[in-house]
Amino acid sequence: MPEYVCDMHTHTIASGHGTSSTIADMAKAASAKGLKILGITDHGPATRAAGTPSYFRSLAHTARYRAGIRICCGAEVNIIDYNGNIDLADEILENLDFAIASIHKQNLAPGSETANTLAYTQAMRYKKVRIIGHPDDTRYPVDYEALAEAAGEYRVILEVNNSSLSPEGYRGDVRPNYRRMLEACASRSLPILMSSDSHGPGGIGDFTYAEAMLREMHYPSELILNDKPAKLLEYLRIPEPDPKIPLYKHPFG
Repeated sequence: MPEYVCDMHTHTIASGHGTSSTIADMAKAASAKGLKILGITDHGPATRAAGTPSYFRSLAHTARYRAGIRICCGAEVNIIDYNGNIDLADEILENLDFAIASIHKQNLAPGSETANTLAYTQAMRYKKVRIIGHPDDTRYPVDYEALAEAAGEYRVILEVNNSSLSPEGYRGDVRPNYRRMLEACASRSLPILMSSDSHGPGGIGDFTYAEAMLREMHYPSELILNDKPAKLLEYLRIPEPDPKIPLYKHPFG
């Protein structure tokens, strides 16, 4: 049984949604569950009551090791139009480790299959967008062959979202969409990533439904990155922090 030790899509109090957990709380929970890498990816500013540009500027300066695990500081940016534009400026993204680009209904109304696919694929052109979040919503039809082709071209990872697949998921019956997506990825030998999308510490590292989906699809284990920390960081282009630089440096000196 693989040991899945990387969860790159989680949310703190900065995302709202009722959780009061800090980064420190999340790190302690991840450490207790045996994780080695934790991604902090609070919602971008287009989400109501979520992270502001100043929050993400400060986040770039937070410690990259907490409670004995590696913290990767990112953002779940919102795709805000069908040209793939997102809600954080390049100058802010540049100082974060990575970004997940996602579509949320409050920021972009469902469009045609062509329009939705274009929104995702154009978002991949941003250098820091390394993951496409939950490309599974039944309200947003997608051409998964085109999506996988673009993911391979831009070297972006497509996510299998545990929250979407759970019985409490609100994006509809996403399983048929994941079947099509995983078939398209497998035919191109593309790596994928399971994510908890946990809002607060409770669901960190829980891939129950995502793992079942991958088993059902017989997805090649060598292409699942959650148990390959070094390979995951390399694929996301996240270097090890320079040991000569303090773990925390205040942005104003």
